[in-house]
Amino acid sequence: MIYTVTLNPSIDYVMECGDIKTGMLNRSNNESFFIGGKGINVSIMLKNLAVESTCIGFTAGFTGEKIEKELNSMSIINNFVHIPKGETRINVKLKGKNETEINGSGPKAEKEEVYKLLDMLEKLNKSDLAVLSGSVIKSDFDNLYELMAQKLSTSGVKFIADTSGSSLKSVLKYKPFLVKPNVYEIEEFFNKKIKSEEELVSLAFELQNEGPENILVSRGKDGAVMVCGDKSIYSLPAPEGIKVNTVGAGDSMVAGFIAGYMWYGDYEKAFILSVAAGSATAFSENIASKEKVMKLFEKISI
Repeated sequence: MIYTVTLNPSIDYVMECGDIKTGMLNRSNNESFFIGGKGINVSIMLKNLAVESTCIGFTAGFTGEKIEKELNSMSIINNFVHIPKGETRINVKLKGKNETEINGSGPKAEKEEVYKLLDMLEKLNKSDLAVLSGSVIKSDFDNLYELMAQKLSTSGVKFIADTSGSSLKSVLKYKPFLVKPNVYEIEEFFNKKIKSEEELVSLAFELQNEGPENILVSRGKDGAVMVCGDKSIYSLPAPEGIKVNTVGAGDSMVAGFIAGYMWYGDYEKAFILSVAAGSATAFSENIASKEKVMKLFEKISI
């Protein structure tokens, strides 16, 4: 089973407002909401690709109940630790001439709730795969990613880490199966401006020496690069298409890689499917359908 961990999920409330004027009353032309959080996005794309997964992490209050209800309506298994105080966060996205985002902070997970999640991870077995991604919830632990990676590593469970900064550094020694930084996160990690693809590949190999087996680097409009455990290197430009929405594109890449590796047992095809899934979502209003992903997959070649 694939388990996606979302520590601090959200409901994204999107308002289309035209020309927004600060300090004045503004009226929305249209509103919509989407359940969010990087692990949840991975599970939604996996579901669209007919791959089963289980969402775990933390939820709180009526907004947390709404997320669970939406996942149930999509037939996505979920087993969140419930926080009795506070509410799962709401992120407000104002779409006008420029897009403005206000992200909520979310509830605090107490020690006993964190231990419940860690116990869940400890019970996974070697046939499972875990995805650790997204922002960290408020808690008394400043090393929550490391604690999760340690539990998984001790049990011999393969895991994917899609995080950055200190959280990324803390999990590398536990040898993730895959990490998925973007170019800016690689630059931040090494405190170096990347000027060419050759430099990027060289730094990806340096990162690989820190522990992770595979490095998948998203490059936005420039496509993606992957350095694999067998030392193979793959590169693809971004497929042609009209960018509609970048939210969830990186998470779709992770899901595409997982599905591709499960289906084909092949790094090259897993990489191609990851790029197809990420791009298809960028060309869609929300997480892309399997039809859109596979249409791109059939067009892409290394």
